[in-house]
Amino acid sequence: MPQKVRIALDAMGGDVGASVVIPGAAIALSRHPETEFLLVGDRAQIEAQLAKHPAMKAASQVIHTDVAVSNKDKPSQALRRTRRTSSMWLAIDAVKKGEADVVVSAGNTGALMAMGRLNLHTLPGIDRPAIAGVWPTLRGDSVVLDLGATIGGDAHHLVALAVMGSAMASVLFDLERPTVGLLNIGVEEVKGREEIREAAGLLRAMNLPQLEYIGFVEGDGIGKGAADVIVAEGFSGNIALKATEGAARQITEFLRGAMSRTWRARIGYLFAKNAFKALRDKLDPSKSNGSVVLGLNGIVVKSHGGTDAEGFAYAVDVGYEMVRYDLLNKINQMLNPDGSAPPSAPTAQEAVS
Repeated sequence: MPQKVRIALDAMGGDVGASVVIPGAAIALSRHPETEFLLVGDRAQIEAQLAKHPAMKAASQVIHTDVAVSNKDKPSQALRRTRRTSSMWLAIDAVKKGEADVVVSAGNTGALMAMGRLNLHTLPGIDRPAIAGVWPTLRGDSVVLDLGATIGGDAHHLVALAVMGSAMASVLFDLERPTVGLLNIGVEEVKGREEIREAAGLLRAMNLPQLEYIGFVEGDGIGKGAADVIVAEGFSGNIALKATEGAARQITEFLRGAMSRTWRARIGYLFAKNAFKALRDKLDPSKSNGSVVLGLNGIVVKSHGGTDAEGFAYAVDVGYEMVRYDLLNKINQMLNPDGSAPPSAPTAQEAVS
């Protein structure tokens, strides 16, 4: 376990760049004072923010570039236009060169996936990376993946997702043997696509000591916390994520409208104010910000592009935890216990959401 965690930040990523990235990193630094930062982006913008956060300034080094990846760029466009010059690429490259232990970016998801894969490559036994996020549930938190890195995948790919998700859950939740479920349209063994049923058979037959496979999980089981790790291929995983985020915003608006409709409702809100605040915090996506791009030969964390400083701090916290508890080695050991790589899945379509 390294004495210091060195975090490279794409200071020009996200909707507003340095004005959220630097204050967010400063919040994370107050929680993890042994952290060092490599800030990649426009020096003038970065230093203007660092002047407001002396402790952050003392813990940071700046790498200047005025080239940023646009949120509207397709991955191929970002690679052609900004490869080796953008803040995103240079932050990832710092991990490859050993100058940083992890990179955190709130920038374009598709570009981050493409640049991460091209620059860092994938781990042995992994053909395609996956996006894994922490999902608040009724019984705590779960790791859910893939949230949209790639579309499709055979049974071996789903098994690899289960292994990587279990490694992440063991790091975040301090679990020796996380439970794993496969997202499906029903819990019965005969339901679902052939690849999902085959993956279920493989997980049972392998009986991996690092995870406990519990079977299929339906969509409502994610929020119930049916398993510590929920595995889905990227298409269905991304739809589940976006649907849940939309439902959370909808519920928040319904509550706000209901509580202001009559004077009786306003009085009732005053008595239940703390309870509503707790609910609002639980539904706030920024409180569970920070998805990990699993499967790369380096740790990459994706933050929501529109998050605030507190939300970005959570993403930095996730990166910190992944490094401190040696995520890459855990995944390698679980995938290749005897030093051999498992069969890889065929190439799938890259997601650009």
